[in-house]
Amino acid sequence: MRLIALETATERCSAALWLDGELLDTGEVAPRRHGELILRQIEALLARAGVARSSLDGVAVGRGPGAFTGVRLGLGVAQGLAFALERPVVPVSTLLALAQQALRDPDTRPDAVLAALDARMGEVYWGLYPVIGRRVQAAPEQVSPPAAVAAVWPGADRYGLGSGFAAWPELGSQLGLAPERVAARSLPDAREVALLAVDAWERGEAVGPEDAQPVYLRDDVARPPGPVA
Repeated sequence: MRLIALETATERCSAALWLDGELLDTGEVAPRRHGELILRQIEALLARAGVARSSLDGVAVGRGPGAFTGVRLGLGVAQGLAFALERPVVPVSTLLALAQQALRDPDTRPDAVLAALDARMGEVYWGLYPVIGRRVQAAPEQVSPPAAVAAVWPGADRYGLGSGFAAWPELGSQLGLAPERVAARSLPDAREVALLAVDAWERGEAVGPEDAQPVYLRDDVARPPGPVA
């Protein structure tokens, strides 16, 4: 299977290429430059691997939540590629992909991962994801004030990551997390979008490009949490 994956929902703009088990990726933190960078990153990965667009089986994309313009850009690029190639799209939760980063280190074995992104306006996007094996599992996504997160945090071996912890430094202590169990600088990356998309593909969750929809969590998307594209 060959999948191109992209993630543009936060300040980090990234792309990844899954080639029958081999994973290539690239990305950088570049606020307001995503539109300029993402197609360049995709083409660079394809050139690096020596494969043509036409050989791809599908397109994976982080579908939010995140910054309105970044989520919209990622879905738009993914849909454009998929329509041109007549291939399906695999939408992946941006928060789920962020949570999966906690398992990059093989020695990290939490029972669950709390992924939290700064949503501005005094809120965070977040989800508490159980871990089975080396994969985080889907869970409800929410947007709320940071104080509301602690109310649903049962005791166990947990790990926290994401810009929500950087924006609200007290969040980790409220959750009873030791500093070494929090990665506040982590941002969602296409690498994990690709990994999770492969699993979703095998479960039959690929959709037509027209059916790939963004997830903003906020009803009022006219007040986005800051432009990133």
